Amino acid sequence: MKNYFDLTGQVAIVTGCSTGLGVQMAKALANQGCNIAALARRKEMIDSVAAEIEKEFGVKAIGVQCDITDTARVEAAVDEVYKTFGRIDILINNAGTGAVAPAEDITDDQFKGEMDIDLFGTFKVARAVAKKAMIPAGYGRIINIASMYGLVGNKIAGSAPYHAAKGGVVNLTRALAAEWGVKGITVNSICPGYFYTDLTTDTLNSDFFQANAKTMIPLERYGKEGELDSTAIFLASPASSYVTGVMIPVDGGYTCM
Repeated sequence: MKNYFDLTGQVAIVTGCSTGLGVQMAKALANQGCNIAALARRKEMIDSVAAEIEKEFGVKAIGVQCDITDTARVEAAVDEVYKTFGRIDILINNAGTGAVAPAEDITDDQFKGEMDIDLFGTFKVARAVAKKAMIPAGYGRIINIASMYGLVGNKIAGSAPYHAAKGGVVNLTRALAAEWGVKGITVNSICPGYFYTDLTTDTLNSDFFQANAKTMIPLERYGKEGELDSTAIFLASPASSYVTGVMIPVDGGYTCM
């Protein structure tokens, strides 16, 4: 029996891999046999995640401290991963932030910070991984975590810089897919809706957000742990070899209306 999504022996970098969806996706790839490099700013957290992944899945996992807004640190982190494993097959660009305030009150620093992390940081990591590992190998899978808010606006939480940055990630994905396809690299985006994590559970369970789900989401609920995993596995695997430059919303149908 063929396992279409076997990643045994491959190596994935996952940024923003200290908590939440980054850790979930890293574990999903590890479950398919993939070795993991967990990147984030908080060293003790990524070391803990890496140890947990090694113990649970029997793959090799390392934590590499990295601030994706720091070009030199990004280059050094990618070098460290490549030196450790000798290859980088998969990149999940998951690190991000979100400034919430009415657009008229957003400061220059908030807008610039959002762009530096969500958009420019995504590009910096993709650039380094492609140049150092994927283009020489003639193979790669890059998955940018955008957002359903990179595709549409919203009325419940003012976050114009986030919308702008994630919209930029969506079209950056198309641009890189077009440019790097001939080099054997696919570049795609996942556009998640609201998901339950340790940081969001109380908010999403509030009366306001529960009412919003009933009105705005065809499935009338928010995403559960694990419901992003299969999309990440598909886009990371050799089975998605003819899929590039696409945005896959995983949002319970939010963007279909």
